[in-house]
Amino acid sequence: MPRRRIGFWYRFAAVICKPPLVVLIKRDWRGMEHIPAEGGFITVVNHNSHVDPFAYAHYQYNTGRVPRFLAKSGLFKKGIVGAAMRGTGQIPVYRESTDALSAFRAAIDAVERGECVAFYPEGTLTRDPDGWPMTGKTGAARVALQTKCPVIPVAQWGANELLPAYAKKPNLFPRKTHHVLAGPPVDLSRFYDKDLTPDVQREATEVIMAAITRLLEEIRGEKAPETPYDPRRERIEQRRRTQAQDKARQEEEQSK
Repeated sequence: MPRRRIGFWYRFAAVICKPPLVVLIKRDWRGMEHIPAEGGFITVVNHNSHVDPFAYAHYQYNTGRVPRFLAKSGLFKKGIVGAAMRGTGQIPVYRESTDALSAFRAAIDAVERGECVAFYPEGTLTRDPDGWPMTGKTGAARVALQTKCPVIPVAQWGANELLPAYAKKPNLFPRKTHHVLAGPPVDLSRFYDKDLTPDVQREATEVIMAAITRLLEEIRGEKAPETPYDPRRERIEQRRRTQAQDKARQEEEQSK
């Protein structure tokens, strides 16, 4: 597949990043035939390690369709990192902005220019205790439904064994294998004629996350939990447990 629109900065990043990745992790990469050769599209990828953006970018670089990631705006401001982020066409997310849709407008523009935009729909590293995908945020679905572009689900596993989520030190030995499996486009056509309401976006997001999870089940040879881990629900439950403990402690003190 020919490499198009890669440019100096992406090639420079590849020269820097590929050698250590090749040394540190073996590769089991499948599903590249599902990456469109032409036109704009998005990929939706699970996130379980601080290393996996580099490992996944290596996978997709090898398809000839380089990804444009959404990243914190602060990374774009200074030094060689900022120059590389700008030069490789990454998309800044201005979290401090009152315009919450700015990053999604940029993503839509990129798709309409024929680019690939890569989403981590969970929005952060998974907090599921066993590394399964969590509930997703609606940004990828919003862009997909507005552009009607192909949505390619991608599951990955193995970078988290090199550097587990939230860990500070890597496990270098034995050498780990980075498994990637891309699937056929997610069918979201049932939503195209509907108003882009929050409920429609959430339902489309659930379809996207289910597709990623099925691919990860195939990689791992295991079944995912019936109900995805929901950080919001967990925070509510933790708050309730804390309140119950505080109440029990107060009652115990009053009874003395």
